[in-house]
Amino acid sequence: MKIYLASNSKARKQLLESLGLKFKVLPVEVKERSSAKGISYVKLVQLNAAKKAKAAALKVKEGVIISADTIMVGGKKIFGKPKGLKDAKRTLKLMSGKSQQVYTGVAVIKKIEDKEKTSVSYEKTTVYMDKIIDKEIDAYFKEVSPLDKAGSFDIQGKGALFVRRIEGCLYNVVGLPLRKLYVVFKKLDIKLFFLTAACYLLPALLLSGCSTEYNIVTGEQEMYYYSTDKEVQMGQAIAREAVKQLKLTDDPLVQKRVEDIGKKIAAVCDRKEISYHFYVVNEKDINAFSLPGGYVFVYKGLVDKVDNDDELAGVIGHEVGHIVARHSIKRLQGSQLYSVLRILTAAAPKTAEAGAAADVAVTQLMLGYSREDELLADQLGTRYALLAGYDPNAMVTFLMKLQQIEKKRPLTEISYYKTHPYVPDRIRIVKQELDKGMNFNDYINIQDQPHK
Repeated sequence: MKIYLASNSKARKQLLESLGLKFKVLPVEVKERSSAKGISYVKLVQLNAAKKAKAAALKVKEGVIISADTIMVGGKKIFGKPKGLKDAKRTLKLMSGKSQQVYTGVAVIKKIEDKEKTSVSYEKTTVYMDKIIDKEIDAYFKEVSPLDKAGSFDIQGKGALFVRRIEGCLYNVVGLPLRKLYVVFKKLDIKLFFLTAACYLLPALLLSGCSTEYNIVTGEQEMYYYSTDKEVQMGQAIAREAVKQLKLTDDPLVQKRVEDIGKKIAAVCDRKEISYHFYVVNEKDINAFSLPGGYVFVYKGLVDKVDNDDELAGVIGHEVGHIVARHSIKRLQGSQLYSVLRILTAAAPKTAEAGAAADVAVTQLMLGYSREDELLADQLGTRYALLAGYDPNAMVTFLMKLQQIEKKRPLTEISYYKTHPYVPDRIRIVKQELDKGMNFNDYINIQDQPHK
C-alpha cells in the first residue's frame, strides 16, 4: 500500500525517511484555521491536520495518507510560521526566557477503493527557552531561514542552542511526533513491515515515548526513552526498595527540617510537573542521593554536619537538580539496565521481580553519576538555593568542609564525597554560577573541557 505525506515540510519528510518509509510527498492547499477562538489548541491542530488529510485523500484511489499541523503557544498567543524576518525576530524575542507549548495534530487516512478509515491524534511538548539577545537572533538568521518553521526556529538544528530543556517528545517540536504516528498506525491496522534496517533502535523509541533535554553544561540534546509518568512509576518502585534497605529517622524535627527546605527548593526548580518527596536516613554517613520521579534521601550524618539551613539547601538543591535533569534515568540507561527499567515500569508494584529490579537500581544510583552530571547538579542546586531564599554562598563553605573531611577520612563504599567530582572543581563551578571571582587554586583545577 502506497504512503503519501500531505505536507511540503522538509523536517517531516526527513523524519519519515529516517524511519525507512517509502512514501510520496503530496502537498495540498487548504485554508487552515489560525485561531483557537471557541475551541482548544488540541482541537485546532487536529482539525487542520484532518482537513489536509481529507484533501490529499481526494487525489488518490487508495493508500495511506499522513498529515500534520503544528503550532507553538506562548501565553495565549499562537506562533505559527512567520510572515517575514521581522515577524520571526519579534517571535523569538517574545519567546526569550519563557516556556512555550508545542501542539501537533496527526491525521492518518487509510483508503482502500472507496472505503476510508481515519484516525486523528495529537502530541503536546513544553519548550523552555534561554534568554536570547538581538545579536544572537541576527547571527542565527544569517545561517538558518526561519520562514518555514513554526516558532521561527529549528530545534533539530542550530535553534537547539536557544533551548534550555524540553518536556515531552522532541519529534513533536520538529513537526511530527513519531510515537504518536505509530499509535495511530496501530489503530488503523497499518503494518510496519516496510521499515528498513535503519530503524534498529525504533522499537524502544516508539514503545516507550521520547523525551529530549538540552543540557546547559554539555550543550547537547540528550534522549530519554521513558516518559514522566513512567519515570514516576519507576521512582515509586525504587523508593519502596530503598525504604526497606535503609533505616529512616524517627526524629520528627529533623524530618520536618529537611522537608521544609526541600519543598522550598522544589517550588522554584525547573521541573514542577512531579511531586517531590524527602526522607532522612538514620545513618552517620555524610551522604545524599536522589531517585527518578522526585525522591530525595539525605543521611542524618550530613544533616548534623551542616552549619545552617543554607548549606543544607545547597545539598538538597543539588539532588533536586539531578531529578530535574533526569540524570538517574540517564545513568540506568547507560548501564545497560533496560530489562530492569522495563520491569520497574511494567510489573505489579509488589511482585518479587519488581523488588529485585528496584534493588539493582538502588545500588546503581547510590554509586554516583558522571562528572558532568554532578557539576550540572551543583550549578542547578546553587541556583535553586538562591531562588528559594537561601544564601547560595553556603554551597562553597559546605564544599570546603567536605574537602577537609575527604582528606582526613578513608573512602567508604558509598559516600557523598566518593561519588562526586574533585571538590575544588565543584567549588569552581559554584563560583562561576554565582559569578564570583576565582582564585589561583580554582584556576589550576580547571579541566580540559570547561563547563560554561
